[in-house]
Amino acid sequence: MNIAVFASHGGSDLQAIIDGCKNNQINARVSVVISNNGNSMALQRAEAEGIPAYHLSANKSGNEEALATEILDILAKYNVEMIFLAGYMRMLHISVLEKYNNRIFNIHPALLPKFGGKGMHGMNVHTAVIKAKESETGVTIHRVNAEYDSGEIVAQTTVPVLKNDTPEILAARVLDREYEFLVEVIGDIVNGYKVSDKNGTLLCTNIKGIDRSGYHIPISQYGDGIETILTKEQYQANCYKVGGEEC
Repeated sequence: MNIAVFASHGGSDLQAIIDGCKNNQINARVSVVISNNGNSMALQRAEAEGIPAYHLSANKSGNEEALATEILDILAKYNVEMIFLAGYMRMLHISVLEKYNNRIFNIHPALLPKFGGKGMHGMNVHTAVIKAKESETGVTIHRVNAEYDSGEIVAQTTVPVLKNDTPEILAARVLDREYEFLVEVIGDIVNGYKVSDKNGTLLCTNIKGIDRSGYHIPISQYGDGIETILTKEQYQANCYKVGGEEC
């Protein structure tokens, strides 16, 4: 599977994904990296790994529509099947969201739906978690839609908040888990398995063969964690979202 990674700054999550692919933890490859920041470390990391890297922005393209066209052209050029937003500080244009519906994922350094939305990124999130006196925080990987941090939650993992934590200390603890977790979850998505909730409970299974990142079936019907190949009609008839809600 060809993955495009979008990143705006340091690219440490990008590096974790690249390393996961190289170590065969993720059965895929990062085929292209896109950043809206020409000075981002993410672009430098990509170039160091021999991965095509592009600085694309509305300022360079002229407007949002032109930017979206450029993005789609590049994604098509590298036969991208999945997009992962690894610290990408822009909302994607609706044309990109529609083209890659259900195949765009984002990582967020908290347990959504708490501490999400516009402006909730980086240290702002960890400061808010501490201010709210939460006993735990974590990492969420979710599908991307037209609203900040509101897409379907794919997987979550928890990280404790300790008594004397500062935002910086908490951020470092979350980031340590984040690197491992995103590799685990992307590996599961690529392999066609639906993963777990924040407590590690397997919610449902994503079936290979039709849309590896779209439909799900309930475990109770087809077995805990067992991959089942369905026809298109069976697939659609047994389509479930996380938690067992019908699609």
